[in-house]
Amino acid sequence: MPLLDPENWQSPSLSGGEYAVTEPATGDPLGTVTLASAEDVTAAAGAARAAQAEWARAPHFVRAAALRKAGDLFTAHADELRDWIVRESGSIPGKADFELHVAAQECYEAAALASRPAGQVLPSEAARLSYTRRVPVGVVGVISPFNAPLILSIRSVAPALALGNGVVLKPDPRTAVCGGLALAAVFAEAGLPEGLLHVLPGGPEAGQALVADSQVPVISFTGSTAAGRAVGEAAGRHLKRVHLELGGNSALIVLEDADIDAVISTAAWGSFFHQGQICMTTGRHLVHASLYEEYIERLAAKADSLAVGDPHREHVHLGPIIDDAQLAKIHGLVESSTARGAKLAAGGTHDRLFYRPTVLAGVDDSTPAYAEEVFGPVAPVRSFSTVDEAAALASAGPYGLSLGVVTRDTARGLDLAERVPTGIVHINDQTVNDEAVAPFGGIAASGTGARFGGEANLEAFTDLRWTTVRGDVAGYPF
Repeated sequence: MPLLDPENWQSPSLSGGEYAVTEPATGDPLGTVTLASAEDVTAAAGAARAAQAEWARAPHFVRAAALRKAGDLFTAHADELRDWIVRESGSIPGKADFELHVAAQECYEAAALASRPAGQVLPSEAARLSYTRRVPVGVVGVISPFNAPLILSIRSVAPALALGNGVVLKPDPRTAVCGGLALAAVFAEAGLPEGLLHVLPGGPEAGQALVADSQVPVISFTGSTAAGRAVGEAAGRHLKRVHLELGGNSALIVLEDADIDAVISTAAWGSFFHQGQICMTTGRHLVHASLYEEYIERLAAKADSLAVGDPHREHVHLGPIIDDAQLAKIHGLVESSTARGAKLAAGGTHDRLFYRPTVLAGVDDSTPAYAEEVFGPVAPVRSFSTVDEAAALASAGPYGLSLGVVTRDTARGLDLAERVPTGIVHINDQTVNDEAVAPFGGIAASGTGARFGGEANLEAFTDLRWTTVRGDVAGYPF
């Protein structure tokens, strides 16, 4: 029995109109979903709030059991869900398998949160019991993007539910199935009580309504820095807690002692994985001058060797860009970069939404594809002469998400990393990594810090309450 049935995607309870789910590789329709209006968001938030009270009182093992079952179901339905991720988001099968693995792990890790110690007993000046306890925030609003739709939804949905909250999830309509409806189907089969999780595909109007709704005290947003600023500003006006995971232009520093044979595969993966449509993508390759020419030549050869095409019907390394607007942005940045003097060492062309992996040499601070987040399969390469210069180049710019350093001297790599402001560091690895147990997040224009994964979820989705208990009523001077 399939988990997902396109016949059930048009909900009479939603009033935002219909949206055609399409396959980027072919343009073929995959189904039709109903979008949510602002009024639908208000109704869903109210229903989640009503259901959440009983869920918060449920024993921890009941909440944990639902999350463990959901994790099992992501594995049990992997073949079906993999196809949807591949076809709807343009992922290659390996990337889809990674999303499914992380989704299951997020559920298992979230299940463990339900039984974590909930607070501390504190000393008190008075004759009373004084303690803190973490309590659910109530309803969490989750706004997730298209690029890794399952991961970037489940990493907030799972821990929020496990900790006793209700959730209203607004996935990007371009990936409404694998970023939203798939989660609804999994949790329904896992036995999650009705009314706790509401999946509302929608556009900006629905997102704005979710941020503004007084019934939703916490917003978890993953998306572009520009959109994140707007969400943060709106949430601030409503005095809401908001967790922002935003864009990046992450650097990979290759020191002069690096193993050039090993680093090229690492470098290519960092820039070209999922067509570069990852917030942690290696957007700047900073290579020691002694290796620069060989690095350009070999990275370009690697790019030229990669197959680009329909990941559902062919064995390829890169699938399609998500849509025409994103493709136009990518190609525009490449063309403006070459117009300003950057050398096209590989790629720079496309057939429909299939963009060739691209390597740019001779870049500097004025090169658009180097200075800005491309969100496409583009690898700008720049040389440096000293470690001080490498640290300065990696630290430049508004972002602070992920950093990779490649060197045979790991102590030297760690010392260099300490000089670069960033939320994530990988020594002898590229910049794209994610694990359910690890806190994930960037700084500056990349977001508001490490808020997801492991113990960070406790801070993200609970409030800390101070309680005191006395045996007798306290007396006072008047």
